[in-house]
Amino acid sequence: MKHRVFFVDDDPKAGHLFARFCEGAAIEVAPFQQPDKALAALSEGRCDLLITDLKMPGMSGMELLSEARKIHADLPVILITGFSTVDTAIEALRLGASDFIKKPYDPEELVRQVELLLDNRRLREENRQLRSALGKTESSLIGAAPAMQELKSLIRRLAAVRCNVIIQGESGVGKELVARDLHRLSPFHDKPFVVIDCGALTDSLLESELFGHEKGAFTGADSKRAGRLQAASGGTVFLDEIANISDAMQIKLLRVVQEQQVIPVGGVEPVAIDARFIVASNRDLEELVAKGEFRHDLFHRLNVVPINVPPLRERIEDLPLLVDHFIRQFNARYERNVKGFTDEAMSRLRRYHWPGNIRELKNLVERHIALSDAETLDLLTPLKSGDSPPTDAIDADLPDLATLEKRYILKILERNQNNRKKTAAQLGINATTLWRKLQGYGDYQDKQ
Repeated sequence: MKHRVFFVDDDPKAGHLFARFCEGAAIEVAPFQQPDKALAALSEGRCDLLITDLKMPGMSGMELLSEARKIHADLPVILITGFSTVDTAIEALRLGASDFIKKPYDPEELVRQVELLLDNRRLREENRQLRSALGKTESSLIGAAPAMQELKSLIRRLAAVRCNVIIQGESGVGKELVARDLHRLSPFHDKPFVVIDCGALTDSLLESELFGHEKGAFTGADSKRAGRLQAASGGTVFLDEIANISDAMQIKLLRVVQEQQVIPVGGVEPVAIDARFIVASNRDLEELVAKGEFRHDLFHRLNVVPINVPPLRERIEDLPLLVDHFIRQFNARYERNVKGFTDEAMSRLRRYHWPGNIRELKNLVERHIALSDAETLDLLTPLKSGDSPPTDAIDADLPDLATLEKRYILKILERNQNNRKKTAAQLGINATTLWRKLQGYGDYQDKQ
């Protein structure tokens, strides 16, 4: 099948000339003189690449590029520009254009450039499909320690069967990642994966969230709403921190797990569901059952197969792999080129006992990349405990926590070119909270 290329230029001769040069190639050219007609055709039909002149009446090539990207985010675009507008074309490259060619141009050279971009697009698509296929057979968990190899093997086996699972482990070990892998590697990976944090909701809110409600069931219930369990039909429900739910809620959940039916709040008729239950807790549920703090019947219904996720201190040999992974992640986010930590810093990281596990390590790496301009990082402060840095490595004048937070916030704000909305999102706080913090910094100058 031939590649379909849109050629947009208010000069009708330009498009027809390019089409003649493409006759021997696997390229079908659709010429347009009006950008708005090209956009309409782009919305309705297939286009593999767009070529547009920069200067056109009614809509510039830059505007066409912007609108075309809204329709097809990964569409390759080539801009044709006069010599006097090269700076504008370079700006267009920053906005997502694949390349630009100056007038007068050689049509044969333009054909070669089009073929190159189409080949690159094909290779990217093939790579994406290969990664997707690989992702359906391999765990996303990072680690080569024996405990992690056993965990990955267990996940692969359990993913193939639709049984309920309890995942246990300390806070920050990655229990939700395990649950997502169980779903992603399963035959029903294309069905919904619904997450509910049981520790964040009261009983009444949790019941409405899980089971849905009828119109008028309570104050504010202005319309009927389906619950999250119905939304998970055919897929997986992940109940995080299940040990936090009350005994009354445990009884209702037991009935749902047993019968695969829910009764919405304010309703009388049961509604069928079809979902696999994966639950997680950072507490030992079997111990809670023995103490009478968790129902034994619900525990046994859910505990078809238990999974225990090891803490970081029990697989400390994976620490370099995890550090490298987070460095790559935050280098991309903050546009940095950090190579790693110093040998002394890595030694101290290995000695640390990591009470917050992977989450704590991730936060540490992000904090250091955000605050440091060096390519090789040293630790900014001593770790809480379990770490024995040399005495002379600790600065007697270390800043307090508030000062470190201020540095951290201002550094991210600077990297985001003073964009408060983007900075607040990266910090995980709302824009109002960020603004209050900035107002508290006497030396902060608002540049917006």
